[in-house]
Amino acid sequence: MAQVSEHAAAQILVDEASEGQRVDNFLTKILKGVPKSHIYRILRSGEVRVNKGRVDASRKLQMNDVVRVPPMRVSAKQVSGDETPAVSKFADAIVFEDDAMLVLNKPAGFAVHGGSGVSRGVIEQLRLERPKAKFLELVHRLDRETSGVLLLAKRRSALVALHQAIRENKTDKRYAVLVAGEWKDVKKHVTLDLQKYVLPSGERRVNVVTDKAKDKFNESQVSETIFYLKQSFDGFSLLEAKLITGRTHQLRVQLAHLGFPIVGDDKYGDFELNKALQKQGLKRMFLHSIETKLNHPITDERLHLIAPLPKPLEQFMQSLSKKSL
Repeated sequence: MAQVSEHAAAQILVDEASEGQRVDNFLTKILKGVPKSHIYRILRSGEVRVNKGRVDASRKLQMNDVVRVPPMRVSAKQVSGDETPAVSKFADAIVFEDDAMLVLNKPAGFAVHGGSGVSRGVIEQLRLERPKAKFLELVHRLDRETSGVLLLAKRRSALVALHQAIRENKTDKRYAVLVAGEWKDVKKHVTLDLQKYVLPSGERRVNVVTDKAKDKFNESQVSETIFYLKQSFDGFSLLEAKLITGRTHQLRVQLAHLGFPIVGDDKYGDFELNKALQKQGLKRMFLHSIETKLNHPITDERLHLIAPLPKPLEQFMQSLSKKSL
């Protein structure tokens, strides 16, 4: 663990264990006990430098980068990192684990990493629980209110291989999603251009770029999903979504644009309907990463990773009036 002085700036060389990590998460790891708010303040002020240049929180570190960390008062107890929670938050959520990978059935309500308004996400919690782990990184992200299969790498080689598999579309990721409305297509291939934007509050959002507006948006990204109708209900439809691309809020934005908002979605959904459904027992967004098929990044063995539908979602679905397909 790097030592940070309260009298002089530290110059920290990025090694293999930290390569590819966001600079804010890197600082959180080495500055045990320092509040997240302080870490983001020193990033905004430019006191943290990478290779002598200013960086923002999302900058990903490369091997042999030199990170300048300003002097700050950190107690020896805080820096040691020896305090580990007595009970693991995710011990019962492990779907698969070996020396290369860790796969969780992430509960809804947990951000995958810390950030604005979130002091500790899944990755920070796991690093705290596993202080002897030399390497532990997220392979991909899930939205805070999305549950299900979440992949983490325990070795740099595994992370690189998994990222390559995702880029080359060699993974098969499926989501269970309940939408408002009566979906008619047994199979529907959806391709839409998406554009990210930021609200005045700083909250990140995404919208669909229409053909007429494409010239105005040079940074739009193509999103692609195949939807399968699994069950029809009175006013609702259960879909299985196969991701071809993995854009921010992809399923939520695509379905809202098509007129079939995900029930319980507090960003893009039908807010009045969500309020009514809360009284019927639906307290969260009905979006769950139910299974992922991929080759093991080291052994090449085919893995079929399944995260069963959470009981609250299963119970709510059973309360709906079914229709035969």
